[in-house]
Amino acid sequence: MIIWVNGAFGAGKSAAARELLDLIPESTLYDPDVLTGCLRQLLPEKRLQEVADCQELPLWRRLVVEAAAGLLAEVGGVLVVPMALLRQEFRDEIFGGLAARGIEVRHIVLDPGETILRSRIASRAEDRDPTAGSPPRARRAPADEAARRRAQERVPDYLDALPWLARDACVVATAGLTPRQTALRIAEALARGEGACGIVQTPEPRAETVAAGVLLFDDADRVLLVDPTYKSGWEFPGGVVERGESPATAGHREVAEELGIELTGGLELLVVDWEPPHPTGHGGMRLLFDGGRVPAADIGRLLLPPAELRDWRFVTEDEAAGLLPPVRLDRLRWALRAREQGRPLNLEAGHPVR
Repeated sequence: MIIWVNGAFGAGKSAAARELLDLIPESTLYDPDVLTGCLRQLLPEKRLQEVADCQELPLWRRLVVEAAAGLLAEVGGVLVVPMALLRQEFRDEIFGGLAARGIEVRHIVLDPGETILRSRIASRAEDRDPTAGSPPRARRAPADEAARRRAQERVPDYLDALPWLARDACVVATAGLTPRQTALRIAEALARGEGACGIVQTPEPRAETVAAGVLLFDDADRVLLVDPTYKSGWEFPGGVVERGESPATAGHREVAEELGIELTGGLELLVVDWEPPHPTGHGGMRLLFDGGRVPAADIGRLLLPPAELRDWRFVTEDEAAGLLPPVRLDRLRWALRAREQGRPLNLEAGHPVR
């Protein structure tokens, strides 16, 4: 199991996590900032300059998951992870990756309140680069001041994230609490079963897969997209074709499971897209079907499984560009062209085969 202690810089995550080790049997501290230090030494400076924070690097997010799984396999027990995770799409990717490996996550957010948070930041720098060592005080002061300035600038990001964090995690108010008292509050919340992450466990594929997606439209010809809880970026209703199942049958099944509606008509094939293997995935065949228009009465009855999908939205093609990852956006655009032309298209890596 993983206890993820979230919160802004200055919330007291690291101090509370160290105290929590005394309260949780067979627990180990796992600080992903160690990976940040490694990447700063391994990656070319040009690549590091392209991001404002190492969390923006897909490699960092993959390493967080892989290192956690490897550490649990090595030492067992419980990992206590003091790490700010304030972008929902990064939470989806990391927690989804952990769930895919069968690792339970308890999500705790420490919230001292904005006034106390800013006061703590002004007086000290809680988090530091664990690979940096301890330089003399005179050399350390400018770095500490820069860290405090960055932390103050990121407080609005934390405040913006609080609404979804409150829905996703157990929020522990820490105003006036010592690190030990905070750890005790966390332990009490865990004992009550709070902070459990109900994210769907989708096993990592071991080879190429076949997946079927279904495009559903409203009366304005906008297409329906859904927002998964277990990965970043929006998606089409659909999923992996199970053994012995036809792609069209999988499309019908997934729409029923994900949206709570039964499609009565057949599905018309729009695109077949070969997604080549890449370092983070095995790729495989991706099919998109036209599921037709959803009656207005059915739209009002859409029912999402909360552990798998958090939201749905009908969007135009231009609006989809701001929601879908590039490979899915290419697939959607060609599927819409196929729908206009009345014939299916054969794609490879999101582009027609000439």
